[in-house]
Formats: sequence, C-alpha cells, structure tokens
Amino acid sequence: MTASRPRSILVLGGARSGKSRFAEGLARDTSLDRFYLATGHAWDDEMRARIATHRTDRADDGWTTHEEPLDLVGALKMLDQPDRVILVDCLTLWLTNLMMEEGRHVDADGAALAAALADFQATVIFVSNEVGLGIVPENKIARAFRDHAGRLHQAIAAQAAEVYFVAAGLPLKMKG
Repeated sequence: MTASRPRSILVLGGARSGKSRFAEGLARDTSLDRFYLATGHAWDDEMRARIATHRTDRADDGWTTHEEPLDLVGALKMLDQPDRVILVDCLTLWLTNLMMEEGRHVDADGAALAAALADFQATVIFVSNEVGLGIVPENKIARAFRDHAGRLHQAIAAQAAEVYFVAAGLPLKMKG
C-alpha cells in the first residue's frame, strides 16, 4: 500500500481469530502515520479492563488512538488525511453501540458509512466479527444483531478494495 493509493480494507473473522493482529500488521506494512479508531464502549467492568489493556498495548507501538462509540463517519472525516492509515476496531462493537442507542436507524448509519468510503483520502482498515456462520440465535435481539451485521459487512465489502477472512490466525483474501 502506498500513500498515493488510498483505499479501504475489511478484515472479518470470529472472536480471537487473529483478525485485529492481522489488520494491525497491514497498517504497519504501510509507510503511513497510524491511527487506531476504537469503537468499544465500557458497558461493564470486564469491558473497561479490556479497553484499558488495549490502550496500554497501543501506547508504545506508534499508534495515535481515538475512541468513538457512535459517530464513526464523523470521526473518520476528522482523521482523514492522505498520509494516514486508520484502523477501525471494530464494526460489530460500533453496531452494538448503535443498537443500544435510542432512536438510531442502524441500517441507515451503516449505509452512510459505506457511502462515505469513496470520499476518504486515508487508507481505512475495518475489523469486524463475522457472526453469521453459526446457528440462528434464539432471541430477537441476537437475530437482529446478526442481520444488521450481515448487511453492514455486505455494504462495506462492496466498497472495499480488499476483503480478508481470518480464522486461527490465518488470513484468506476474498477480494482484491
């Protein structure tokens, strides 16, 4: 990847599949300034501890970290520069935040994100959990989450220059 060729990349995988590590490697392989856009929201003590660990891990590794649980398009626009790579980790946490927020139209927010991709000058790498490979969830909110995630992944993948699926730490290039 070069600074003269901005593009977007989607990295999908299951929990603890190695998708974030792979995406971070893609960002490190560029000569671009690295920005980490974290979408996690601390809903409980365990999540607060995870966020603190991630902050510490990135602090000495050349990343500039920004946190934005809801306005992902606005945060990307604020960080957008041609000499930057922005790693968004992760879309499914962002989706969770949107679903928990009263009055949000989740699919419209996802469509707005996908539509904005063509306008970014930075290279943007999205990380997301693929949740549609298992059984049909037994409750309404879990089914809605799975369905929203599937539609979001399709919209981002359609716009992305590259798409990867990671399992057991091994990336499979699906597009690009």
